[in-house]
Amino acid sequence: MSWRSALLVLLVLVPSAAVAQSKPVRSDQEILIQLEKDWDEAFLRKDIKFIETILAPEFIATYGDGSRGDKAKELKLTEEFNQQVFGSAIGDFTVKVFGDSAVVWLTKRMIGPKDGKPIEVAYQYIDVFVLRDGRWQCVASQSTKLTAP
Repeated sequence: MSWRSALLVLLVLVPSAAVAQSKPVRSDQEILIQLEKDWDEAFLRKDIKFIETILAPEFIATYGDGSRGDKAKELKLTEEFNQQVFGSAIGDFTVKVFGDSAVVWLTKRMIGPKDGKPIEVAYQYIDVFVLRDGRWQCVASQSTKLTAP
């Protein structure tokens, strides 16, 4: 290879490498927080296909009343959800990553009508994720309804 050919290869590869490096890298914590936000939005839109990708085949949920459900039940509950929601927000995130596993704690607040007046309900969640084939999937979720102060 002549020095001109080598220079041409270098001129082509260096800008590509610089562009690739300028793309922001997201941490696992940032990815999981965004995944939780996307899941919340998908629930409100009843986007079953999206939620199916988040829930692992062996997913188990423990609901506020102590009952449990698998992936099929969770998807059915999403599909059948018929309460009017004016707004939903999630926050107060704590994310701990342990290799290919992660635990996410969060608070979800929803506002909707009850007896013609807006009310707010809040839940604490703990979701357990595993990293499979380069993507995070939820294997367990537990929610607890918070009481009003």
